[in-house]
Amino acid sequence: MKITEVTIRHLKMRLKHPFTTSFGTIQDKEFLLLEAKDESGRIGWGESVAFEAPWYNEETMKSTWYILEDFLIPIILNKEILHPDEVSESFQGIRKNCMAKSTIEGAIWDIYAQTQNQSLMEVLGGTKEKIEVGISIGIQPTMEQQVAVVEKAIKDGYKRIKVKIKPGWDINVMRTLREHFPDVPMMADANSAYTLEDIELLKQLDEFNLTMIEQPLAYDDIIDHAALQKQLKTPVCLDESIHSLEDTRKAIELGACGVINIKIGRVGGISEAKRIHDYCEEHGIPVWCGGMLESGIGRAHNIALTTLSNFVMPGDTAGSSHYWEQDIIEPEVVVENGYITVPQQVGIGYKPNLEAINRYTVSSRVYR
Repeated sequence: MKITEVTIRHLKMRLKHPFTTSFGTIQDKEFLLLEAKDESGRIGWGESVAFEAPWYNEETMKSTWYILEDFLIPIILNKEILHPDEVSESFQGIRKNCMAKSTIEGAIWDIYAQTQNQSLMEVLGGTKEKIEVGISIGIQPTMEQQVAVVEKAIKDGYKRIKVKIKPGWDINVMRTLREHFPDVPMMADANSAYTLEDIELLKQLDEFNLTMIEQPLAYDDIIDHAALQKQLKTPVCLDESIHSLEDTRKAIELGACGVINIKIGRVGGISEAKRIHDYCEEHGIPVWCGGMLESGIGRAHNIALTTLSNFVMPGDTAGSSHYWEQDIIEPEVVVENGYITVPQQVGIGYKPNLEAINRYTVSSRVYR
C-alpha cells in the first residue's frame, strides 16, 4: 500500500460529565483525527490522544499536529508499505512523540486490515469475540456523589471499577467504597500524585483488597516504584512510565510492577503495543488496555488490541454513551452486561460518521 493523501482534523467534543483526575478537570475534549488514503482509494482512520496541555506527558494537541505535518507525514507519503510494522521502523529517527506516531500508524493499520479483507482484530492475531470492560471514574465533588457514580457503574455491569485518587482524597474514599461494595473488583489510579515519602499512606491501601494501584509515583519513574512494590501486597500497575518495550523489560527486571497498562498512544502505536503485550505474556505479567477519553475511532483500536490473549483484565473501554451525546462512529460502542462484542467487519469494524465528524470539526488540513 502507498499513502497518497492525509487529512488532519481538529475536533472538539463535549463530555457528558466533567472528568477530574489528580492533574485537573476536562469538560471539552479537543483532539486530532487523521484520515489516510492509499492509491486504491482505501481510507484508514487514526486518533491522537494528546490533550490540549501537557498534563499527562510532554505532548499536546498542537505539538502532535506539528510533528505530523513537518516530520511524520513526509516520511510516509508515497512510500511503499508492505506491513504497518514498517511504520514504527521508519519513525525511529524521531525521538519520543509517541502520540503523534500512533496517530498515523493507527490509520495505516486500518488500511492494512482492509487490504487483507480482515478486521483489525484478525490481522493483530486476536481471538476474543467479546471483551470484558471496566470503567474509569473521576474524582467527584462529594463522597456521596462518588458512591453514587460507582453504584451506577456496577449496576451497568462494568467488570472492574477504577477510581481516581490524589493526596487528601484517597484512604477514606477507598474505605468508604469498600464498605459499600465489598466484593467488586476495584483499583485506585493516582496519576503520579505521590512520592516515596507517602509510603506509609500507600501501604494503607493494602487493606482494601484492590486489584492494583496504578502509577502512584512519578510519571517517568521505574526505580522508586520497584522500592514501593517491595513494601506493598497490592500489585503496582505502571502506566505513564512505560513508553516502549525497553521500558517494559527494565520495569519487569527491576520488579517495579505486577501489572502493566498498555495505551496505544503512549507507546507509539499498535505495533509497539503488541510487542509489549507479547513480552509481558512471556514473563507472566498481565496487561490491560487503558483509556484516554477517546472518541469512537480510538476506542475501536483499543477494542481490537484487547482481543489479544494476555489482556486478561478489563480495560477502560467504556461504551460511547458513557462519554458522548453522539459518538463519531456507527454503530456506537455498546456495553452489554459488562462486555463489548468485538466487530467483525473489515478494518476497524466501525463506520466513521462523517456528518458528526464534520459537525465537531474546528479546522482541517489536507496533505498530498
